[in-house]
Amino acid sequence: MRPRRFRHPWNARPAGVLALVLLIVTLAGCASTPRLAETTQDRLPRQLLLDNVPFHAQRDYQCGPASLAMVLNDGGVDVEVDTLIPQVFLPGRDGSVQPEMLATVRRHGRIPFMIDGHLDALLIELAAGHPVVVMQNLSLPAWPMWHYAVAIGFDLDRNELILHSGEEPRRVESFRRFDATWARSDRWAFVALPPGQLPADVRPHRTMTAISDFERLKGAEAALPAWAALAERFPEHGMAQFGLGNARHTSGDAKGAIAAFERAVSAEPELAVVWLNLGLARRGQGDAAAAREALERAAALPGHWQPHARDALESLP
Repeated sequence: MRPRRFRHPWNARPAGVLALVLLIVTLAGCASTPRLAETTQDRLPRQLLLDNVPFHAQRDYQCGPASLAMVLNDGGVDVEVDTLIPQVFLPGRDGSVQPEMLATVRRHGRIPFMIDGHLDALLIELAAGHPVVVMQNLSLPAWPMWHYAVAIGFDLDRNELILHSGEEPRRVESFRRFDATWARSDRWAFVALPPGQLPADVRPHRTMTAISDFERLKGAEAALPAWAALAERFPEHGMAQFGLGNARHTSGDAKGAIAAFERAVSAEPELAVVWLNLGLARRGQGDAAAAREALERAAALPGHWQPHARDALESLP
């Protein structure tokens, strides 16, 4: 496919558009094509297109809701652009801002996972079947023209990215041109996945933050499949097991919670908060001796949780 002319969604005075576009094109032409790591190229197909991702043409200043509708629809969420507009569109700002975008994904039962800000990470997510919402500045830093689009494919031989963007489905942009505009947003991008699915490039701490934010809004039971998937992926990561244990306990599975807490302290014995919760969970099951053992371990570790562990020990029969 050959690159097609992009019609940006922002209102602009016609007299200034030509000069601005010429300036942007000139600056983009000076940028270099980002180089992919050899390991990335080895794991990617040469061409890829997620051709089932639906396209929604945006109206004025509504690239945010349109982009969200595309990724949510692709993930099985039946929601219309018009439903999303009041959830993410801020009239005073003539557009959508990142916190509202992420919060809206959560409200519709999906977890937004931020990805690393480099082309390798973006292409790896696409190869895993995950369309990626990206934020671009189509102008200059001093006169930003913020824009959301959905990356849906690539061609490594042509160094091209394919996006649903603005009023144009399957728009083709060179890696160089895309990266120049993406860089002006600090390469902000995310994938929206159902609980239980993880991004291709999983980072435990960042993933835990995403799941925790989802859990605060939707509850432990909704987040439980996400914690289970993370704990299975990283069995030796104590805090991942801890998150699973807490979600199980809140969902009423005390025995499952204890098993997760035990795996957590086995992997990382210095996690005082896990020993504390393990002791409390064992106490709740009527196992005073095992509870005392765990609470003594928590009380022996310095830090914020030490006084809580000592109080819990005093409450034991």
